[in-house]
Amino acid sequence: MPNSKTYLVGGAVRDHLLGLAVHERDYVVVGSTPQALVALGYTQVGKDFPVFLHPKSKQEYALARTERKAGQGHKGFQVHATIDVTLEDDLLRRDLTINAIAQAPDGQLIDPYGGQRDLQAKQLRHVSQAFSEDPLRVLRTARFAAHLYHLGFSIAPETKNLLLAITQSGELGTLAKERIWQETHKALASQSPWVYFEVLEVCGALQQLMPSLAELLDRRPHALNTLKLLSESSTTTEVRLTGLLYQLNKPQIEDLAAQIKMPNVHKALSLSTSNHQRQLRAYTELDAAQKHLMLSNLGLIRSTDSLDDLLNVCQAVSLSQEPLFGWQSPKQHIVNDLENIHSVNPVKLMAQGFTGKGLGEELKKAQIESIRSDAG
Repeated sequence: MPNSKTYLVGGAVRDHLLGLAVHERDYVVVGSTPQALVALGYTQVGKDFPVFLHPKSKQEYALARTERKAGQGHKGFQVHATIDVTLEDDLLRRDLTINAIAQAPDGQLIDPYGGQRDLQAKQLRHVSQAFSEDPLRVLRTARFAAHLYHLGFSIAPETKNLLLAITQSGELGTLAKERIWQETHKALASQSPWVYFEVLEVCGALQQLMPSLAELLDRRPHALNTLKLLSESSTTTEVRLTGLLYQLNKPQIEDLAAQIKMPNVHKALSLSTSNHQRQLRAYTELDAAQKHLMLSNLGLIRSTDSLDDLLNVCQAVSLSQEPLFGWQSPKQHIVNDLENIHSVNPVKLMAQGFTGKGLGEELKKAQIESIRSDAG
């Protein structure tokens, strides 16, 4: 590519300027063609955009391109990527000014739309009015607000107006469920995930995309408190999300999971916590039969893989609901009860003539008695 130029763009430049860790690097290539990149060993990925993987690093290199709105939704664009598209043309189509800064190989920054100024002002501002053509940018802006909230960033008033306009356009309904989850998952992994839901609520997007959560936040203004607490103690996205979803009932959680293509691990932890967090928090006050039933329903008799996550959420729930009272984790009590349950040998019961359904009932009785005897 003798006449082409390659620039580092987007999040890598932004986060480097902010002093944050850079996790992935994306590049834009100006003045080249797909044929030239393929001839150099690059592999084209996807059909919609001219994006290529480097033959060694596997990092993404995209040809400089422009887009024109040609239909509804996130994919309703015609892409123009030829050697005459300039770097400035490419940067103009990006969402926020802080994501529209490029860096040349010699370190020089190319910033035609004031990204560095907005970094200093801690503003999330759209690059152009074309921002409102892509409904996915509502979710992306909410995610960046969550990513940078701890540094004092906020959304510029004029960009907030565009978020509202996109929401009112009805185009959010064209977003693929997988993309909604992808942005939500990234937001949950950010420094301040609750900000993502706050932004979506204010512009009306939450009501359209996750109506049960919108209703929850309307009914309980402090519903995000547990998520805030968990964000300090856990980086696990399913634990963080459960800090919000445990306040919904089973049908609401299942509906939401279908609406945004939530993975089973996130749904399962949310359902378990929603159904049993009150009992878990009061575990030592339960009788032996109640303890056994709950441990069975939570699947903890089979595996304790989810125990720490469940108790982590319960700790945050207790702190958010009763901040003046300490809560002692019942983990050791649960571990002891599980050891007693597993000490019951079904082979001995079979030797006494129990089989089939009768064996199961007798095994359950013996397990409950093992918990009761130890407590006594």
